Amino acid sequence: MERLWRPRRIGYVRNMENVREVGCIFCTKPASGDDRASLILHRGDTAFILMNLYPYNTGHVMVSPFRHVGALEDLGDPEIRELMNLAVLALKAIKREMRPQAFNLGMNLGKAAGAGFDEHLHMHVVPRWEGDTNFMPVVGETKVMPESIEDNYERLRRSIEAILEGDI
Repeated sequence: MERLWRPRRIGYVRNMENVREVGCIFCTKPASGDDRASLILHRGDTAFILMNLYPYNTGHVMVSPFRHVGALEDLGDPEIRELMNLAVLALKAIKREMRPQAFNLGMNLGKAAGAGFDEHLHMHVVPRWEGDTNFMPVVGETKVMPESIEDNYERLRRSIEAILEGDI
């Protein structure tokens, strides 16, 4: 058997072992005050957009309410509206910068549904391209990312700013 070494993956493995000790990332990241270090792309009044540190694809972001809520039905109407409006903003920014052919947009509500953080709901926005599910993730259990998360963050942050300023 051949081996493909992917040292960055160990960060995910170790982080998941310790993440519960740190607390809810959807609470601690906005509270840190350092949006760049926390990969927060945009803050609204009741919700925010952040990069996924362990993305399914380049450009994978999440939209989450600030309030620590695990059930969609526990959100108020303003939170639901802003959650969807920020998802649309994320879609526009990703389309503008990355020109994906499609998107996966969704929530895993509850641990049995695959939620890694079931106590704080969040929506995934994942850009997709034909052929992005090649043999590497299927056979090698490794995803090849063509751009660093830091570079991708900068591009998407600038894109969101341009959209909000009307420079589209």
